[in-house]
Amino acid sequence: MYAILDIESTGGKYNEEGITEIAVHRFDGRQVVDKFICLINPEREIQPFVAKLTGINNKMLRSAPKFHEVAKRIVEITDGAVLVAHNAQFDYRILRTEFRRLGYDFQRKTLCTVDLSKQLIPEAESHSLGKLARSLGIPMSDRHRANGDALATLKLFKLLLDKDSDKKIITEITREETHGELSPNQLDMVFNLPSETGVYYMHDKDGEIIFLGKTKNIKKRVNQHFTNVGKLARKLQKETKKVTYETTGSELIAILKAYVEQKNNKPRYNHVSKKKLFSHTIDFNQNGTEHIILEVEKNRSLEHKKMAFNGTQSAKSFLNKVSSEFELCPSSLGTENECLHQETELSASNCNERVLSAFEKYSIQEKNIALTDQGRETGERSFILIKNGRLQGFGFVELNHQINNIHILESIMTPMRSDENTTFIVETYLRKNNRLKTIQLTT
Repeated sequence: MYAILDIESTGGKYNEEGITEIAVHRFDGRQVVDKFICLINPEREIQPFVAKLTGINNKMLRSAPKFHEVAKRIVEITDGAVLVAHNAQFDYRILRTEFRRLGYDFQRKTLCTVDLSKQLIPEAESHSLGKLARSLGIPMSDRHRANGDALATLKLFKLLLDKDSDKKIITEITREETHGELSPNQLDMVFNLPSETGVYYMHDKDGEIIFLGKTKNIKKRVNQHFTNVGKLARKLQKETKKVTYETTGSELIAILKAYVEQKNNKPRYNHVSKKKLFSHTIDFNQNGTEHIILEVEKNRSLEHKKMAFNGTQSAKSFLNKVSSEFELCPSSLGTENECLHQETELSASNCNERVLSAFEKYSIQEKNIALTDQGRETGERSFILIKNGRLQGFGFVELNHQINNIHILESIMTPMRSDENTTFIVETYLRKNNRLKTIQLTT
């Protein structure tokens, strides 16, 4: 017996959410034998983005029953059944949280149709409920409402049951009752983490780092590791006994630290590629002409006057961006032979100056600069030191500190080894983010 479940919640902080709507269809493998659909007063505010997504607002729920008034019905309709939901660990966690507030330990086995569809329909472009239903021709109505999503999940589940001819996958994926919940130890680990930008380290029982990552929200990201499904998530959930972290304030510092420290520490579950992070470059060629021509080439080496990109599309998007920003001549992009400014005396020279200006803005080559960003706390700024176009290290200074003195920055920074990948990381970040402040330094 199965209980096809979908829940809409208020959103908000982890384990502080409330249920706003629930739909349960009791399914015997052939037909629905019972169903329960109900709006619920969560006794807390709905997050605005959730109200916009679902169409459920606080006013609609004022006269709806509270969870304790429908709890018995939910227990009865799910009794002896396996809960089936799309992203089951989320619905199960929310449901258990509501029951826990009533002092009741609600336990059921669960099946996740995300897992099942990945196993049985691996060729699908997306395994989100909406896109998967559309690709399979499953009709959907009332999207992001409990009953609409529950009915779509029911139809998807029927299809998956048909595909699972030997029934092995359903047996393997059936969860233990507490799956999707954090263990007491994991709850303690997550509780003590900050919701800040930085690098986190997951340790095994011997203290060895088994995984390290960078993120803009350490608490949220580690919590995802502990609640996600998949081979890596399950290994981390089983083996992680401690989580440590370093806040950086700056996302770019976190990215650089994670890259360098993964290479140095080689954690068991990090994939550390020995290859270059980029596959293509934009090269500056003249090919016997007056104009500097920007050309995209497949290249895993950075030389003078080259910028690196991960793929041709990324490189072409950058060319389109600077072409508009600096009003580059088509001849500089190799798309036309004749210069648009050929009637000007210094046409080629002017076009070349614009190309070099674009390169100057988005490249760190040959520069002595400090890239500053927000710090770890109020009154602090982070910095990344670039000397002769190479990454030197990073550090933190107070706002009233002498930040334009390269010798002071060198004395207080944490050194970081530079290579072509770190240059690629910094320049890629410069192309996508305008929050960094660039300070010119003199040696």
